[in-house]
Amino acid sequence: MTDPTSLPNFSPPAPESAGGSGAPAADGQLQKRVLDALQGEGFRPEVDADGDVSYKVEGQQLFVRCVDGEPAMMRVFGQWQITDDLPQDITKQLLAANDVSLSLNIVKTGLANGNLIVTGEHLVAAGDDVAALVQSTTQMVLTAVQLWHQAVTSDGPHAANSDQPPAVAQTMAQAAQGDAEDGQQQ
Repeated sequence: MTDPTSLPNFSPPAPESAGGSGAPAADGQLQKRVLDALQGEGFRPEVDADGDVSYKVEGQQLFVRCVDGEPAMMRVFGQWQITDDLPQDITKQLLAANDVSLSLNIVKTGLANGNLIVTGEHLVAAGDDVAALVQSTTQMVLTAVQLWHQAVTSDGPHAANSDQPPAVAQTMAQAAQGDAEDGQQQ
């Protein structure tokens, strides 16, 4: 079940002559495309009480909120409780969330009521490949969770209080360099 109060909402689309509501689409076109895409990838998605599409990947519960309109909007998101084995210093948690948000495109991280919230959002046109968007954004969200854990347990540097790149950006740069070297050796 999702908690809409812990997530910022999309702005409602401009009023249409047919009367668009701006609320998550209950039986909307984008939601159907998302359900079809997830089923095509072997997932068993469901629509929860909030109208969000829910599915599990790698044991993690994720959601897709769909808002029909011109353009349609899609948010892939998840929530993770911040457990006691992680630093409980809210400043350190916020610095880690800031570092991840600044280091990644599309994905945003934040904290709400003791939870890490990670979202990836897209404007979706009629011809867009929804399956590819859902698949890539799912991986970005899960990667962001891992990066947040690395950042919250490190001593920095952090973008907010250092002139050096955040530790998250350094980790990503090292991984990209390793991938490039692997590609050259093949």
